Amino acid sequence: MSDAIRTFTVKPDDDGIRLDRWFKRHLPETSFNLVSRWARTGQLRLDGKRADPGDRVASGQQIRVPPADGTAKAEARPARKRVELSPDVIDFARGMVIHKDSQALVINKPPGLATQGGTNTTEHVDGLLDALQFEGEGRPKLVHRLDKDTSGALLLARSSRAAAHFAKAFSSRTARKVYWALVVGVPPINDGMIELAIAKQPGTGGEKMHVDEKEGSPARTRYRVVERAGNTAAWVELQPFTGRTHQLRVHMAAIGHPIVGDGKYGARDAFLTGTISRKMHLHARRIRIDHPDGGQVDVTAEMPSHMLESFDSLGFDVELADMLQLDEVKFKDTPEGQARLVANKAKAARKERKGERRARGAPVEPSKAMTRKPVKKAPARPVGRPATKPARPGKPPRKP
Repeated sequence: MSDAIRTFTVKPDDDGIRLDRWFKRHLPETSFNLVSRWARTGQLRLDGKRADPGDRVASGQQIRVPPADGTAKAEARPARKRVELSPDVIDFARGMVIHKDSQALVINKPPGLATQGGTNTTEHVDGLLDALQFEGEGRPKLVHRLDKDTSGALLLARSSRAAAHFAKAFSSRTARKVYWALVVGVPPINDGMIELAIAKQPGTGGEKMHVDEKEGSPARTRYRVVERAGNTAAWVELQPFTGRTHQLRVHMAAIGHPIVGDGKYGARDAFLTGTISRKMHLHARRIRIDHPDGGQVDVTAEMPSHMLESFDSLGFDVELADMLQLDEVKFKDTPEGQARLVANKAKAARKERKGERRARGAPVEPSKAMTRKPVKKAPARPVGRPATKPARPGKPPRKP
């Protein structure tokens, strides 16, 4: 870190984010403890005024960062080392791109390539993002994932603003994803909705999921049978309405029609004989999502070679499924719509209770008032000495 005071200007992509988040994006080597110390001692300034890590920054504001001393250097986190990619790897990464604009990239991920790294996983999309920077200021950002053996359309954000926009679209379920799959057997219903809660399967270390109606998270998948090969296999279109881990694979296996090649959830029943490949037959065919600058990103990805060969062997016509209408998202089905519905019901209940209270204190209707018998009032007692009581029978009257 430099020993001189530095001043940074907040860019439009960072408008509205927290100050500590700004440091994580642009000065990742600076720890949160160090930022908090600068704030406590008044050294961290935003447009000349003292700032706190939780303050929101606005586009055009000036952030004053104090010089770092020896202690700060000791507390600083190591910066991410940029791995030098070979020309062949760069060409491979850029060859996956099927859509590119100022805010978004869409790649057609091949099967066998993980989205992110993990134990014994050294080749992944995250490690190729430096090759996909192009003319942008920074490397693209992952906003969703595909399983390692699932191929197809994978969206990348080219700016922090786009990443936040896409993340919100996925969390609110307004983004639409369409998958193609080859499944074992033929579902009895051609167009159905699978609603089965999913949870991590105990004893698998979180590597495998299963249906768990008591402890699982809600999961919904729509499927449509496009074509069938007798009773042996079917080509289905899948639309996930939630984003649970392995959701499509778990749901299809749960209804007795595992995805071909998915030995994890279908075991031996997931494989067909003959010329059908033993690889996973699940492909993210299409993604449609609102663009940060207006309009939509709507991209389709070609199937991998092993699926094309299987479909050709079974006599399927690939053009049929693209003719199916994509489900439109209804506001009432989004989390925001559900929250609005709950709020409206609560408001209606409050109005009903308020109406009942008013009814209890309301005046009597005129028709009922006319039929009510008048109340006889006792005559007023004269002021002064009370009148003499009448004498009881058999006794002489009291003398005045």
